[in-house]
Amino acid sequence: MQKLDAKQATEALHALPLWTLDAQAAAITREFVLSDFIQAFAFMTQIAIAAEKHNHHPEWSNVYNKVLITWTTHDVHGLSANDMAMACLCDQAFAGYAATAAGH
Repeated sequence: MQKLDAKQATEALHALPLWTLDAQAAAITREFVLSDFIQAFAFMTQIAIAAEKHNHHPEWSNVYNKVLITWTTHDVHGLSANDMAMACLCDQAFAGYAATAAGH
């Protein structure tokens, strides 16, 4: 696994426009707002299962319907392709919740 350089990280973030790069922390972060606590917990559970499957775990917090997720790769002391892939997975999972909320 390799650390992404600044140019690679910036290019990768073009595909993840809702994620914020914290260059100092060498991490990306996004807040997800769901309809209620149950939806937030279900979303977190889905991400937790994927994280375990990929052996790459987020730093995160939850307050009621909000989930804040940060990805960084401690082994390389910065961002890796794994972080970008997991952020994409989070966006895809969240899209399902957003579509469900829009349908009700």
